[in-house]
Amino acid sequence: MTDEHREIEDSKCQMLDDELAEQVEQTAAIEQIEQAEQVESEELAEEIEQAELAQQDQDVELTVESVVEAVLFASDEPLSAARLANIVETDTKQVRQHIKNLNEKYRANNNAFRIEQIAGGCQMLTLSPYNHWLKKLLRVRSDNKLSAAAMETLAIIAYKQPVIRADIEVIRGVAAGEVIRSLAYKGLVKIVGRAEVLGRPMLYGTTKKFLEVFGLNTLKDLPKVEELKKPPS
Repeated sequence: MTDEHREIEDSKCQMLDDELAEQVEQTAAIEQIEQAEQVESEELAEEIEQAELAQQDQDVELTVESVVEAVLFASDEPLSAARLANIVETDTKQVRQHIKNLNEKYRANNNAFRIEQIAGGCQMLTLSPYNHWLKKLLRVRSDNKLSAAAMETLAIIAYKQPVIRADIEVIRGVAAGEVIRSLAYKGLVKIVGRAEVLGRPMLYGTTKKFLEVFGLNTLKDLPKVEELKKPPS
């Protein structure tokens, strides 16, 4: 290859290199523009979303009554009127009036729930006619189920409290220590004192959780013993 041919080939290679470099620069510039547009688009979308959320917040009219409703809806335990009043920053009289108003609205709208008195507090609960369908949804864990022996022992404690273990065993005719421990572990039974008899045995009673589990406001709401007796056949 002559020097002239070599110079021509070198010139062609240089031109190709220059074109390639220019294409790379153009591609990089396009990518930067696209990235900038993407960022701008995302920022715009975020601004629109925030504006929509702000508009939704403006559309919600907050009242003391709606706040009481929201707190009860979110709570998984009964709340006393005093505690509700403290949370909502009002007085107990107003809380009770708001609960009454809410229940009237629920009744008028045929809602499936009401605010009920449970364990000395208020809790939002579904109405009993819906239990058939709710049972299909809820599955009680096996370790929370009460055996027949546990139910008998719990019933004795509920109706006879405060009661010592010996009296429970006399009524049931069998040892009750293990069953009582199981009920205490589940939070349904607790020690409420000691009896003023020889040996000072422990007295047992039911807990607030017992009221919650069985849907009672106070122990006075327990069924009368006469109501539990089987009718004569």
